[in-house]
Amino acid sequence: MNLNDPTKPMVALGLMSGTSLDGIDAALLETDGETVLDIGPSLTIPYPDDFRRRLKKEVELASSTDQITTDTELITDLTSLHITSVQKLLSLETTFGKWSAPQVIGFHGHTTLHRPEHHITQQIGNPDQLANAIGVPVVADFRVRDVELGGQGAPLAPIFHASMFRSKSKPICVVNIGGISNITWIGKGCDELIAFDTGPGNGLLDAWVERMTGQRFDDKGKLSATGVANRDILSKLLSNPYFLRRAPKSLDRSDFSLELLEGLNASDGSATLISFTVETIIAGLYQCPSLPSALYVTGGGRHNDTLMKELTFSSPCPVHSIEQENWNGDMIEAQAFAFMAVRCVRDMPITFKGTTGTRIPLTGGVLVNPTIT
Repeated sequence: MNLNDPTKPMVALGLMSGTSLDGIDAALLETDGETVLDIGPSLTIPYPDDFRRRLKKEVELASSTDQITTDTELITDLTSLHITSVQKLLSLETTFGKWSAPQVIGFHGHTTLHRPEHHITQQIGNPDQLANAIGVPVVADFRVRDVELGGQGAPLAPIFHASMFRSKSKPICVVNIGGISNITWIGKGCDELIAFDTGPGNGLLDAWVERMTGQRFDDKGKLSATGVANRDILSKLLSNPYFLRRAPKSLDRSDFSLELLEGLNASDGSATLISFTVETIIAGLYQCPSLPSALYVTGGGRHNDTLMKELTFSSPCPVHSIEQENWNGDMIEAQAFAFMAVRCVRDMPITFKGTTGTRIPLTGGVLVNPTIT
């Protein structure tokens, strides 16, 4: 199979396990590495509760000790769940024709440790196990080369965001509200592509809601809608020196804690965290070269009605869900890793000075072929 022929589009499958610890997103698309030519089926497989607890414990351990994960059983189990996700996607009734035979898989794995200032990032998962189980080449370790060479290793999706909006009048911004929130400012080309993590997304709020109520998340923002943000605590949260740093910059899920919220009730704490997320996104907009003509929101945070209302009210530009452009906002990151897998096997860059701080545009990822038996 010639994966490097730039004249031929490829069908790629992307896999994403995000910092929200919700589960695995799997998505198919067809691309030549520059343009998305067609969008295929997709699905989400939630993590079983017991596995999610194990994964969460490992992420917390790695973050607190700054030690990479060596739990081979957890890595094997995580990969097995990804294999199941691929198999389920390829067995859907809607997955037929070209979609039934992807030519490459983009496998992000799950981030357990991200310390770019120390040139360390780890996304656990076994690409050999995945490639051999599915019989398809796998690209993994998308962030490692960028971090080793002094980049932030995140965000990675901006080059995909730029492809999504190739025909749109610029500048515009895409905000992904996942476990962490990040922003992509899109100008006229890759030399006018700015991206960085703005602050918390769903991760901190989810942790608070689970601690206070036992629920996994603030369903549609119903809990935070009944609360009042504590401005004193919010001011302390916003005093984190990260917010004064110039981009490019990136965050780890553990870079913020719930310590300052001690003593608040569940709803007021939730409202405070909603305001924290929104105010840091707005601050991020003002760190861009110019205000965009529109802001498009993707990621799980767009399902939180309270967050979206506050963001729309506070934003200096119109706010839209990504669905307005006929994209599935739950699948953008999985689609992005399918897109980047094609770029990687064709030696096309995925990170740039304006997105991760790398000195030169870099390709990334390691290609693993299935073992021929």
